[in-house]
Amino acid sequence: MYSNLPNLIIGFHGCDLDTYRNVLYKHDRLQASHNSYDWLGGGIYFWENSLDRAEEWAVSYCNRYRKNHSGEKPKEPAVIGAVISLGHCLDLTDYGSASILKTGYEILKLELSLLGKPLPVNRDVTGSKDLLLRERDCAVIERIHQYNRENGERPYDSVRGVFVEGNPVYEDSGIMEKTHTQLCIINPNCIKGYFSPLLPDREWNMV
Repeated sequence: MYSNLPNLIIGFHGCDLDTYRNVLYKHDRLQASHNSYDWLGGGIYFWENSLDRAEEWAVSYCNRYRKNHSGEKPKEPAVIGAVISLGHCLDLTDYGSASILKTGYEILKLELSLLGKPLPVNRDVTGSKDLLLRERDCAVIERIHQYNRENGERPYDSVRGVFVEGNPVYEDSGIMEKTHTQLCIINPNCIKGYFSPLLPDREWNMV
């Protein structure tokens, strides 16, 4: 009853300059990601209300591209803003979502066991203590979507989650420097419009 979130949210999508121009000037749509390690399953990803994190991700992405495609033209980082309605949302910040995730996990675990296959594993990457490759989480969320389709349940339009990431902001702090809220948009109609983020006018107060 309360899984429909009525408010509009601002999200930021880190990308390269070509994607930015195609979306804002040519009215292309952002494409969904379908990697096996996507944190919230398949969809279009945004940082909720965090321009800085989107910019950081865009720079990191372009640096990786430059390293892996040394003979090609380098990509320039950019950020696209979006106005989003989450619609029917699997909101992982809500206490009740835990039981949904556990059910999805048990179904996936049983099916893979019957097939003699191992469960996917969430893994870190070299140089990071965080689990950046979320193959188990992705598989569980995708199995929840599959369950809804198989049983005629209303599909989720989006998935929302808070992730504790990075180092403590100061000694013995329980707050991590890269903690963020991530949005995964499944239904593209949730995205009401794109915009180019503005720099603030310092002569005026923030609103």
